[in-house]
Amino acid sequence: MACTSCSTSDGGAPKGCKNNGTCGTDSCNKLTVFDWLSNMSLPNGDAPFDCVEVRFKNGRKEFYRNTEKLTLSMGDIVATVASPGHDIGIVTLTGELVKIQMKKKGVNHLSNDVPKIYRKASQKDIDIWSTARDKEEPMKVRARELAIAQKLEMKISDIEFQGDGSKATFYYTANDRIDFRALIKDFAKEFSTRIEMKQVGFRQEAARLGGIGSCGRELCCSTWLTDFRSVNTSAARYQQLSLNPQKLAGQCGKLKCCLNYELDTYMDALKDFPDFETKLVTEKGDAICQKQDIFKGLMWFAYTNNFANWHVLKIEQVKEIVAENKLKNKVSSLEDFAIEIVVEPEKNFNNAMGQESLTRFDQPKPKKKQNKKRKPAGENAIVANTNKPANNNNNNRQAPNEKKPVAAKPTEPRKPIIITKNEAKK
Repeated sequence: MACTSCSTSDGGAPKGCKNNGTCGTDSCNKLTVFDWLSNMSLPNGDAPFDCVEVRFKNGRKEFYRNTEKLTLSMGDIVATVASPGHDIGIVTLTGELVKIQMKKKGVNHLSNDVPKIYRKASQKDIDIWSTARDKEEPMKVRARELAIAQKLEMKISDIEFQGDGSKATFYYTANDRIDFRALIKDFAKEFSTRIEMKQVGFRQEAARLGGIGSCGRELCCSTWLTDFRSVNTSAARYQQLSLNPQKLAGQCGKLKCCLNYELDTYMDALKDFPDFETKLVTEKGDAICQKQDIFKGLMWFAYTNNFANWHVLKIEQVKEIVAENKLKNKVSSLEDFAIEIVVEPEKNFNNAMGQESLTRFDQPKPKKKQNKKRKPAGENAIVANTNKPANNNNNNRQAPNEKKPVAAKPTEPRKPIIITKNEAKK
């Protein structure tokens, strides 16, 4: 869903509102929230919650107190307290859901430290805000040039202007501590505004800039994910994923947040499995686990003296062998418990019209025409007569599988073959 300013123009080309997710309709914003309590009325005598959630550029959200008792709804542009001056943001959440969010973020709604909302933004405030937002992209390019000129190992990822245009916040990432005192002086001299430097992590940088993940969808951190949980390689091990850093890392260079989404389900499924370090004692030797299949409930074991041959066992059979080993009894071999996996034949589905070839729409190459015309016999032509007498040798008998040659009619003599000198040399 998009607002009217984002709709297509004549010819199907998109207009583009150039607000980058800050238009007043709140339809193309990041991290939008559906207020499922909006249609519910409060009990008699209860006043509506006096705090609202306001979103600024990209995913930055703050909580503000509505001290003026303004009638606010999602999508309203408001002027809030800032230091110095005021800032412009969009209301993203109102009502009782704000109290839940403040509790989740650890913000006390009874504290006096919660900033307040001044008023609803006027048209003049919105014009100043839009003008300041248009300066951010060319300013970011120039700021990167100044940082490179001073040979600082930092990356300026984003710039955010305050709503009144009095201050610009530079977001940067760096591996080490950076001394940017000289850089701030160059920024203040170049841009003639108040400068604030703020270092963010690589995940926060990806959340602010956005992008497309390996799954083909927009990044979770820039669309709906508001908190970053720690992700470690054990989550990939439990899910039996390949420990390839290029596949497990996201655009931020850290482990993907989606590794935690199904981890709880895998942990619950692994509760029924014996330990991966389980050792089975048999008369043929000890066997250790090589692989698990969580979905089918199978485990692969191999003897310590023969790791090439794996035997497939169900988890019930593994538990049975472990119970026998606890009684200090050895089973005969794994082959008595192993199951045979039937390999299903590959199904080759062909199109009913036989159009499975990728090159079926290509035009066929024209065939080269062979020149069948014979050169005329010249003065130097050599005449070769192929009329040789038949060999009546009885030893040259015909094989039983060979076809009999067709005898030529006696009334039709064979024609001589004419060969030129040039052809004879070849």
